Amino acid sequence: MDYINSYIEKNLNEKRKAHVYGVVKTAGELAAKYGCDPVKAETAALFHDMFRSTPVDVLNMYVRQLQLDPVLLDNANLAHGPIAAVIMERDYGIHDEDIINAVKYHTTGRAGMSVLEKVIYLADAIEPGRNYPTVDELRKTAAVSLDQACLDSMERSIEYIRERELFLHEDTIKARDYLKKKGEQNGL
Repeated sequence: MDYINSYIEKNLNEKRKAHVYGVVKTAGELAAKYGCDPVKAETAALFHDMFRSTPVDVLNMYVRQLQLDPVLLDNANLAHGPIAAVIMERDYGIHDEDIINAVKYHTTGRAGMSVLEKVIYLADAIEPGRNYPTVDELRKTAAVSLDQACLDSMERSIEYIRERELFLHEDTIKARDYLKKKGEQNGL
């Protein structure tokens, strides 16, 4: 994993580095708690934000070049994960579909997320450097239920996006609805 650590050191600013390493730490803790492969969790966490600080015009070039969904154009928040997922497979030889999906969907989530996908999604939201009104409550929930914590995080994200009249990706709605239905079926 020296190659991704080297990339992080050369290409990310100090704030983004601290975030990535915070996600690595949190993902490791969640992976241990919820029975997820810690090496996969670390790998996905290291790659998840490799393009987060990339200028939007460069991200747009990648979206076009890699023939990704045009909805990602002009939206760095949504584009950086799918781009990183393609690049980690193409340029770094990581072909594990679970790791690729964890990176690809770490911002939006998706219906039917694997445990690893949930771990990365949640670790990104609750790593130690995160500071927003409901983060402590979310951290407490994460200690008892991965699904409930993901659901709560998605609900908060949807509310935040709608309040600001930003673009809400349909994957987030589908992920939230999937987790709600799963919870109802399990009597939660």
